[in-house]
Amino acid sequence: MICAWITVPYFAVPFTLSTFGIFFSLYFLGAKKGTFAILIYILLGLIGVPVFSGFKSGVPALAGATGGYILGFLASGLVYLFFDRKNKILRIVGLFIGLLICYAAGTAWFVFVYGRGGNPISFYTALTMCVFPFVLVDIAKISLAVIVSDLLKKHHAFLQL
Repeated sequence: MICAWITVPYFAVPFTLSTFGIFFSLYFLGAKKGTFAILIYILLGLIGVPVFSGFKSGVPALAGATGGYILGFLASGLVYLFFDRKNKILRIVGLFIGLLICYAAGTAWFVFVYGRGGNPISFYTALTMCVFPFVLVDIAKISLAVIVSDLLKKHHAFLQL
């Protein structure tokens, strides 16, 4: 996913457009196809294609401090399966719940990896490093994903999958 390559370094977790790509995929393609696309993205990274932020790939990228967020993308897709209905508000709520799931999975993994490395940190400290600085930006990315998806579907009927 090209979105992961667009990175602005920031503390332990960089700003990327990964969440935009994930939530655009889910909203535009629908829960099943979007989740499948996320799974393919993760599998490509796992086999060595440099699709993760910083052009990283492989098991070390997933086992690293931010790997939980990548796996959280898949959890977001699985949760979105319960929200993907005709009701637009419900679909958008599903994206936000998916974001919370991604934050939870990623932050828990971040705490585990740091603790394993001999630098234990609290869950709250990890939230201040890995979540709080990103909340407003991620809300904007979800909003943009919905807007772009709706515009594409409205103006290009052939794109509906």
